Amino acid sequence: MKVSLLRRSWVTFSVWIIGCYASGLNRFQVKGAQRIPGTGGVLVASNHISAYDTIFLPWAVIRGNPLQMLWAPAKEELFANRLLGLLYRSWGAFPVRRGRDLRAGKHINELLLDQKVMLFPEGTRHKDGVLGKGNRGVGKIIYDTRPQVIPAALTGVNGWHFPAFGSKGAVSFGVPVNFDDLFELADCKETHQLIVDRVMGAIASLLREEGSC
Repeated sequence: MKVSLLRRSWVTFSVWIIGCYASGLNRFQVKGAQRIPGTGGVLVASNHISAYDTIFLPWAVIRGNPLQMLWAPAKEELFANRLLGLLYRSWGAFPVRRGRDLRAGKHINELLLDQKVMLFPEGTRHKDGVLGKGNRGVGKIIYDTRPQVIPAALTGVNGWHFPAFGSKGAVSFGVPVNFDDLFELADCKETHQLIVDRVMGAIASLLREEGSC
């Protein structure tokens, strides 16, 4: 998928502004970013604990991959305001209807051919930091597209209040998750659940390493 240099430059500029707030004015750490592939279809799968997640993850990914996009599905209510909707779209977000949105699912599959996409498999925020169950639909996406899946664990930012100064937080990226054995199974709900369970297990392992699970 071709994206204009102007747009990619805008995204890179925006995430560096966010980075000044996250890691300059505050103490947000990025760990394991070297594990994120520079090319190809990449799915960054993270836990979801705060509204900050949606802007700090792009900072953590793009800081090491400048002039690239990190696409993100977002609830359609965020695009109700036309001006804000244009801003979110310029950053790579796109609306998703509640329930089963076939159009958005197709768009994600197309992006994962050669782009980076971030998803929160839990489907909703868990402000208490406790990892929830993964959505089976994410397993279906992985089964269909076979991207490189990088687990990510966010910690600390669920305790931040805007504007924050000197607050601690972190994101840790793990090694790519291997699904070779599961890809040999039938394309069915049970297989999709096994796939997303493996993703959630990788995220849980990262959280334990950070002392948060």
